[in-house]
Amino acid sequence: MSSSPDWRGVLFDLDGTLADTVELILRSFRHTMRRHLDAVPPDDRFLATIGKPLPVQLRDFADDDDHWRAMRETYVAYQRSLHDDLVRPFPGARATIEQLRARGVRVGIVTSKGHRIARRTLEVCGLDRWVEHVVCGDEVRRGKPDPEPVHRAMEALGIEDAPRRVMIVGDSPFDLRAGRAAGIRTAAVGWGPLDRRVLRAEGPDFFLDRMEDVLRVTPQNR
Repeated sequence: MSSSPDWRGVLFDLDGTLADTVELILRSFRHTMRRHLDAVPPDDRFLATIGKPLPVQLRDFADDDDHWRAMRETYVAYQRSLHDDLVRPFPGARATIEQLRARGVRVGIVTSKGHRIARRTLEVCGLDRWVEHVVCGDEVRRGKPDPEPVHRAMEALGIEDAPRRVMIVGDSPFDLRAGRAAGIRTAAVGWGPLDRRVLRAEGPDFFLDRMEDVLRVTPQNR
């Protein structure tokens, strides 16, 4: 594969794509479930919801609205207490974004995280200065897999007029579905927490084994 000068923009998911946050997510989940349920559900049940906004994830485990809101308070407080010690960038994340920017490619983030914790994650990972725009789960009416956050990012970056030259890179089916619904190219990553078969079943345009593969695919590859 050749280099990718023809991309107008690349949109990244954050958790599991640029930032290694799986241990933080699972610790926060287990702590929350222990506090609010009689038994802790298996990790796989929560991992299957990665990519959705936290309130949507927690509703699957709660009895009613008051219950999931209490769960959210517990989850967020515990996550903040451990965040900086457990979060780290995936190898090659910063260098890849730097090279995209050097080529004139617009770079944005589309995440289901709330804006405060998302921006802190970018700071801890040393990525905040390289990302041009961030769309967070609490800034849209409909989160992924709805295409709204993708459209918002494209509009902010001025690349909405060339959807086939825009790519979303993510580790969950919800990233890929949001990108497909927005009419852009989709790339699944092989270094996230989900089984690769789950991602391949979504039919992404590209499957990336390493972060650097972002720099090798082009709009013409498929």
